[in-house]
Amino acid sequence: MARTTLSTPPLHPPVKRSVTIAGHPTSISLEPMFWDALEAEAARQALPVNALVARIDVERMEADDPPNLTSAIRQWLWRELSAAPRSPSP
Repeated sequence: MARTTLSTPPLHPPVKRSVTIAGHPTSISLEPMFWDALEAEAARQALPVNALVARIDVERMEADDPPNLTSAIRQWLWRELSAAPRSPSP
């Protein structure tokens, strides 16, 4: 069976980074693809990554049963990227 090359990078384990939320440092472990998406969305909104994470944290804490911050970030990104208009395929 022939092996095909995928255009997407291989799967990677989470990478831990420090962010500051409301003046308090915290660590977040996300896979590189989620860090890339978070950085892209922060740039799109003209915000520092820390500010976007703080917004997501506020939204997370308003939930009846708040998930952990890492889960909230993944879910927030999924919702944002799923709702984004898609350009038509050529």
